Amino acid sequence: MDKQLRIALAGNPNSGKTTLFNKLTGSNQFVGNWPGVTVEKKEGKLIVDREVILTDLPGIYSLSPYTLEEVVARNYLIEEKPDAILNIVDATNLERNLYLTTQLTELGIPVVIALNMMDLVKKAGDVVNVKELSRQLGCPVVEISALKGDGVADAAKAAIEAAKHGKTLPQHSFSGPVEHALAHIEEVTVHNLPEEQQRWYAIKVFERDEKVLEQLNIPAGVRAHIEQDIAAAEKELDDDAESIITNERYVYIGNMLKGIYKKKGKGQLSTSDKIDKVVTNRILALPIFVVVMFLVYALAMGTSIADGGIAIGTFLTDWTNDVLGGAWLQDGSRAILEGWGAAPWLVGLISDGILAGVGAVLGFVPQMLVLFLMLCLLEDCGYMARIAFIMDRIFRRFGLSGKSFIPMLVGTGCGIPGVMASRTIENERDRRMTIMTTTFMPCGAKMPIIGLIAGALFGGSTWVATSAYFIGVAAIVISGIMLKKTKMFAGDPAPFVMELPAYHLPAWGNVLRGTWERGWSFIKRAGTVIVVSSIVIWFLTSFGSVNGQFGMVDDLYEDDAVVTDEYIAVVADRMGIPEDEVEPMDDSILARVAQPVSVVFKPLGFGDWKPTAATVTGLVAKEEVVANFGIMYAYDDQEGEEELEENGDQIWDRVAEDFNAFSGGHGQLAAFAFMIFNLLCAPCFAAIGAIKREMNSRKWTWFAIAYQCGFAWVIAFIVWQLGRLFAGGVNAIGLIVALVLLALLLWQLFKPYKEAQKLTVK
Repeated sequence: MDKQLRIALAGNPNSGKTTLFNKLTGSNQFVGNWPGVTVEKKEGKLIVDREVILTDLPGIYSLSPYTLEEVVARNYLIEEKPDAILNIVDATNLERNLYLTTQLTELGIPVVIALNMMDLVKKAGDVVNVKELSRQLGCPVVEISALKGDGVADAAKAAIEAAKHGKTLPQHSFSGPVEHALAHIEEVTVHNLPEEQQRWYAIKVFERDEKVLEQLNIPAGVRAHIEQDIAAAEKELDDDAESIITNERYVYIGNMLKGIYKKKGKGQLSTSDKIDKVVTNRILALPIFVVVMFLVYALAMGTSIADGGIAIGTFLTDWTNDVLGGAWLQDGSRAILEGWGAAPWLVGLISDGILAGVGAVLGFVPQMLVLFLMLCLLEDCGYMARIAFIMDRIFRRFGLSGKSFIPMLVGTGCGIPGVMASRTIENERDRRMTIMTTTFMPCGAKMPIIGLIAGALFGGSTWVATSAYFIGVAAIVISGIMLKKTKMFAGDPAPFVMELPAYHLPAWGNVLRGTWERGWSFIKRAGTVIVVSSIVIWFLTSFGSVNGQFGMVDDLYEDDAVVTDEYIAVVADRMGIPEDEVEPMDDSILARVAQPVSVVFKPLGFGDWKPTAATVTGLVAKEEVVANFGIMYAYDDQEGEEELEENGDQIWDRVAEDFNAFSGGHGQLAAFAFMIFNLLCAPCFAAIGAIKREMNSRKWTWFAIAYQCGFAWVIAFIVWQLGRLFAGGVNAIGLIVALVLLALLLWQLFKPYKEAQKLTVK
């Protein structure tokens, strides 16, 4: 049987690599992590030949070891030696993209170039001499449009042919002093390596690549000998070795393109440039970004179209909660189980535990899918890259790096890959600071919390949902500024280089696939973690000790001999509520555990045991916050309140009533503080695990958790206390403390920067 061929797909970020990979492999994809690191590894079988495996390398600009992605890509190419490299090149930006190509052709692996976006080049009236480009680079060049699917099959076939019979030799050479040094290096250090790899290794030795030098372990005498040659070249060319190689690559590419690429509108602005003059304008960029994100959240989580708004997501969520969740799942299952004569505890477990908890979370899936769809559209058309550019300009004013915004973008789907994306930041201080703050962004798991508060307490207000996004951004910026002014994090920000892709119509296949992947990840968690957690929470809310007897609290409260008037008075005093508001669940295991803890949240406006329990169990999974409300208030609704039974939103109405009750009539303010705390406090256990892996330090992990929870508490406290100043019912002591904390925050924000040379937490 023929050997299974392996082809590597390599290219710059935003060159269309993901689109091409999806076109070539379809649904035949499998995703994991590269060995030893948490960078995503995607592989798939080619549609045109299922015996060929296509490996999608991380998007990189070069094979220099500046980022983890570049290290992963070059280690795979050097150590695994795939049979061919399919190099996708953005034809609208040849000079920048061919920089990587010149390095790939030095590896001794057959290379095929997929010249992408040729449809845009032709539309602009520009001309690329593909045959001459192929001759000059010494490898096949295939014109494609990954977005439209044009030429992708031909590119795959060319890569297969190259893998079987091809050979690529670098056609470019460097200046005399460099070639003289390279010849010496090849002769004395890399002559024992495979012949096809010797030139690449020699170049890396010339550049003093630390990882290659460590790998080769060159004897000190030999190292000193070749260092003389490198120093001689540096002196003659008046530059450092690495810059010499970089500059000469670009000189070669520039000279080559003079006879290959003819631009019709030379000197004229492209359509993308014209758009960017507006959307990246120093004055207009930020307001446009705010408007765009407002519209995104308005469509996903604002007022439902049934109520005169534009939110498609809310309209679908309302139907899911009212009909599918309440009428079909809970009420239907209860009727069926009771008809079968099932035990009351089993009816409660299934209807009020599993289905109420999971249903409460799944009810928000439509909103999340619409939100993910909007974000994927912005990513695919090229606007999200501009946002990173805009935020870099803003971040740098405060001593931060725009690289920190990339994990933020990734974190809107899930905090775990957002934390892992911080590995692209070389500066250790910036990387750790980014890890600590990335989870402030509202990820998919936090969306149900936002939807619950916006829907139940604010009537589906768009500004509440949108504010959650910008609260996350503001928390990262504020934290970054404050942390940068401490000894642990002071220093210059890491440089940020990013290619801005041309605007284009979204590829619906990519958009829908990205939307589904994010949504399906959320649904799977609801079907696993949330189910198990819902069972535990149902047990803790349904069972307890009532006047010395243990059992289902609902049954025990029906026994007048157990629950006396004197006992009700004791419970009311313990819970701090009127006697006529005492309910069976107040004696549950969960209530007894959560009530003492609720003291921590009283200064934040939601010091009741129910939001306390939801907040604490949200550390398992943020979806649990809403799932717990679903369980606790589904249980409450069995108390026979007819006005609630007539309302499809009975659970969320009860949530609103309780927030108003325990906050002294300031339910909206308390709910907003509750949302802020749950958005900014420590993330779920899985994300904390990712933080632990990336920090590689138990102390740093605990420091991150402590900072997140402390920062969340302070911000929620200030919002609640100052909010009451305007809403009425102000607490003098709380107001004074809030003003002091606010003053300390402002002082830390605006005090001068001080540099530091080392981190103090080990």
